[in-house]
Amino acid sequence: QVQLVESGGGLVQPGESLGLSCAASAIYFSSRMTGWYRQAPGKQRELVATISPSGDTTYDDSVKGRFTISRDNRKKTVSLQMSSLKPEDTAVYYCYMAANYWGRGTQVTVST
Repeated sequence: QVQLVESGGGLVQPGESLGLSCAASAIYFSSRMTGWYRQAPGKQRELVATISPSGDTTYDDSVKGRFTISRDNRKKTVSLQMSSLKPEDTAVYYCYMAANYWGRGTQVTVST
């Protein structure tokens, strides 16, 4: 059974940085697209960033230049480094692996 486990969420102040990590149990992790989504209170889940098996990345416009997604196929992990965080980045962040595998989410709160 595939499991994705996120870690690294927390409370930070605006302008600070935070890193998220996701560990996958799937043996085929290295061949699958992975990414991060987020869901803020009262809003739909939205795509934050994706990374292909070969390392090609995409980002939502709202996080371009501030967030960096990376993966380690040997360790079966995908990470999201977030900098210059804003209050509007507050959300539950979910790790995703194709096709349709999700972690349970980790809370990120950006507030003074």
